[in-house]
Amino acid sequence: MWPISAWSKTLETVLIIGCGDIGRRVATLCRRQGWRVNALTRQTVTATQLAAQGLTAYVGDLDQPDKLPALPAAGLIFYFAPPPPQGVDDSRLRAFLNAIPRHDYPRKIVYISTSGVYGDCQGAWVREDSPVNPGTDRARRRLAAENLLRDWQQHAGTPVVILRVGGIYGRGRLPVERLRQGTPVLREQDCGYTNRIHADDLAAVCVAAAMRGHGIYNVSDGHPSTMTDYFNKVADIYDLPHPPQISFDQAQTLLSPEMMSYLAESRRLDNHRMLNDLGVKLRYPTLKEGLASSA
Repeated sequence: MWPISAWSKTLETVLIIGCGDIGRRVATLCRRQGWRVNALTRQTVTATQLAAQGLTAYVGDLDQPDKLPALPAAGLIFYFAPPPPQGVDDSRLRAFLNAIPRHDYPRKIVYISTSGVYGDCQGAWVREDSPVNPGTDRARRRLAAENLLRDWQQHAGTPVVILRVGGIYGRGRLPVERLRQGTPVLREQDCGYTNRIHADDLAAVCVAAAMRGHGIYNVSDGHPSTMTDYFNKVADIYDLPHPPQISFDQAQTLLSPEMMSYLAESRRLDNHRMLNDLGVKLRYPTLKEGLASSA
């Protein structure tokens, strides 16, 4: 267990675990609120960049919890670190939660999960109370993390907010190289529904969840489409040719197993609870606005 200093446990003291792209966007919004932001990252170069952004950055690997640095107590924790790449559990999250002393529990934890925990819903609209049925180990690890957080919440008394997020896009997160390489996509008639959220809107949802959230929220722009429609729209923004379309049978031999795991599932995320409970007004409610700002 690593030591945690006895800082004031106010919501305005923030600790971001796994401060990548989304973490940085969240950190910017938190600092605009006047909150003090600390972050844990695995990379020294990232820590240097975060420090230049005005954060107090710590370098540590959650796969080696005994070697983690002393982290400050915080009123609010954003947990954005991914689970390990293998298995159906999240040993990283488990180690982190076990290391928080009882006298330094935060006032709230916000966790980014995935809409993949619902599995294939054959295109049906999915709400937060819909059954979960993850179809991949990637999604099973996320569901295991959700369950771990709910169990921890019971004995810690700390509210946990779980965000089940669709596909994230935005500047620096578009499949431009894939389009330039002419990698094929599934033909439209074989496609299921996919869901997206702009990275800036996701960051705003995270902060709103910290301030007003409780329980589980689906996070998407509420306008599901297909993966092929998404790739075509990105191609149009960059004046690139639309990618060639192939059948599902062809895709199983030409596309990666990871891509096929996305294409094999179809669901539409209902985002009404996110909009109503969190009071979020999306800056990019459709791909048209979001892609125009991302190129």
